[in-house]
Amino acid sequence: MPMLGDPSSFDDLEGETLSGSDGEGHPAPKPRTRLETHGIVSASALLAACGSDGSSGSGSGLVTVTNPTPAPTPTPSPTPTVAALTAQGASRFLAQATMGATRASIDAVLNSGIAGWIDAQFALPRDTSHWDWLMAKGFNDAAVNANLNGQNGYDASVWRQAIAGNDPLRQRVSLALLDFLVVGIGGLNMPWRAFSMGAYHDVLLEHAFGNYRDLLGAVALSPAMGSFLSSAGSRKADASNGSMPDENFARELMQLFTLGVYQLEQDGSVRTSNGVPLETYTLDDVSQLARVFTGLNTVDFDNSTPARMRTPMRIWVTANETGSATFLGATVSGGGMAAVNAALDILFRHPNIAPFVSKQLIQRLVTSNPSRGYVGRVAAAFANNGSGVRGDMKAVIRAILLDPEARDDAAALASTTAGRLRDPVQRLTNWARAFGVTSPSDAWAIGDTSNTTLRLGQSIGRASSVFGFMRPGYSPPGTAMAQAGMTAPEFQIATEQTNIAYINYMQSLVGGGTGDVKADYAPMMALASDSQKLVDEVNLILAAGQLRGATVTAIRTAVDSIPLTANNATLNRTGAAILLTLASPDYLVLK
Repeated sequence: MPMLGDPSSFDDLEGETLSGSDGEGHPAPKPRTRLETHGIVSASALLAACGSDGSSGSGSGLVTVTNPTPAPTPTPSPTPTVAALTAQGASRFLAQATMGATRASIDAVLNSGIAGWIDAQFALPRDTSHWDWLMAKGFNDAAVNANLNGQNGYDASVWRQAIAGNDPLRQRVSLALLDFLVVGIGGLNMPWRAFSMGAYHDVLLEHAFGNYRDLLGAVALSPAMGSFLSSAGSRKADASNGSMPDENFARELMQLFTLGVYQLEQDGSVRTSNGVPLETYTLDDVSQLARVFTGLNTVDFDNSTPARMRTPMRIWVTANETGSATFLGATVSGGGMAAVNAALDILFRHPNIAPFVSKQLIQRLVTSNPSRGYVGRVAAAFANNGSGVRGDMKAVIRAILLDPEARDDAAALASTTAGRLRDPVQRLTNWARAFGVTSPSDAWAIGDTSNTTLRLGQSIGRASSVFGFMRPGYSPPGTAMAQAGMTAPEFQIATEQTNIAYINYMQSLVGGGTGDVKADYAPMMALASDSQKLVDEVNLILAAGQLRGATVTAIRTAVDSIPLTANNATLNRTGAAILLTLASPDYLVLK
C-alpha cells in the first residue's frame, strides 16, 4: 500500500488500442458519438496501487444555562510566502473547492486570484433548489406511488446540481457537510423521501456560507434528520410503561456533529490524563440531552402533498419533557423550543466544536492529515472571524482554502503525508464538469451509483448509516499509512472490487454516457492529433498537472497507438487520454 504522497508507479500500464465506432468522428459537439473503449486497460493493474488491500411549539418555560468556558483562541501562525499562482495551482485549488475544474474556471481563478474567486462565489445567488426542481418536474403528484412512497427524482436532482450547478463552491461545501452531518435516503421511514432528502440538501446549501450555529438549528429541526436519527416522535419518559426518550440524535449530535468523543486542544490534538484520552461526554450526558429533544415531530401528518417535509419540526407539548436536563456541566429547563435552542447554544460554545468541525472540513476539502498548525489556524477562524463572530462559515472556508498548507503546491507535491484520495463521486463529477456533461432532457439519468460491483460504491445522499461512507479517523490496517499514524478516510471504500467497478463504470460513461447524459469532447478532439497537447490539457484540467513524467509518457504511448487514419481516431484518442488519466494513481491521489 503506497503512502498518500507516493502513489505506486504506472509501469503496468499497457498502451492498448481503442477500436473504432459506428458513430461520426467529427469534432463538432453534436451529434455526440459513442466512444469505443473496450480492451483499453486492465483495471486491476491500474488500480492495484490505490486501495486493493423555527417552531410552532409552546416552549415558553424558563431556561437556565451554566456554560463551560471555551478555551482561549489560539494565535494564528505567520503566513509563509506561497509561489505565484499557475494554471496547475488554479486547477488544484478547484479540485479542492469544487466538484471539478473546467478550462473556464481555471481561467477565472487565474484572472481573479483565489481570494477574489472565493469572494465572488460567496456573492452568487443560490442555484435552483432541490425542492423547487422536484416540484417543477411534477414529482409532487401523489397519484404516482413512486413519488409518494419511493424516491423518484432524487438522484437526478443531486447529480444535476453537483455537475451543472452554477454555484460550485457552495455545492462542494454542502456535500462536505453531508459527509458528517449524515442523512441517507435509504434510512428515511417516511413518505415523500425524495422531497425530504432534497429539503435536507437545501438546508446544507442554504447554510453553507452562513453560521454553523444556525446550521445546527436547521439540522436539528429537519424532518429528514428527525426520521433518520429517530428524534421525530421521541417522547418524554413514561414511568407507567418504562419508556424513555430516544437517544440517537442526542448521541450523534455530540459525537459526530459538534464535539467528537475526546476532548481536544484547539489544534485538534487529543487531551489526555496519564496517557489516557479524556472523554468529551458521558452516557448520562446523552440521556439528559435526549430529554431536550422530546416532543419534536413534523408540523402535521398530511401526506397529500410533500409540504411538511421541508417545514421545520415543531414541539408537540404532550410529548415534551419540561423538567431540567443537565449535561456537559450545564443545565436547561422549561422545555419547548427555548430548551432546544439553549442546548444547541451550549454545544456551540463548547471548546471542542471549533477544532472538531474545522478538521472534518479540512479532511474533506484539502488533506486527510492536516498538521496541528493548520487545524489550529482554521479553528481560530471558527472561534472568531475577526469581528467577534463565532461559527462564521465564510471565515472557516477562507481559512481552509487560503491556508499555506492548502496553497503551497510545491510543498504538497514533495510531502509524503499531504493530500487525499479522491472519493468515487468526485471522480465522476470531475470528469463530468471537465468535459461539459449535460442532460438536454434534464433527466440526469445517472441514478444510484452505490453498487460496489457495478458502479462507484458511493452515491450522494445514500450512506447507509450516520457514520457515512467513510470515517474521518480511518486508516487502512496493515499498511504503511497505518504504521505512520496517518488517516486516509476514502480508503475505507477503496477495495479491489470497488476499484475495478469504478474503472469499468467510468469506461462506459466516458465512452457513451448514460441516457442523454453525455460529454462534449469537441475541445479535446481538436487537440487529439498531437498526443502531447491532448494529454497535457487533460492532465491540467483533471489532474491539476500532477501526472508524473512516466505516467504522461505511458498515456501518450497508448494515445499514439491509435492511428490518426483509424475510424473515429480523434474521438478514441481523446477517450484513451481521459480514461487512463482517471485510472492513474497520480490522479486518484490529489496532493
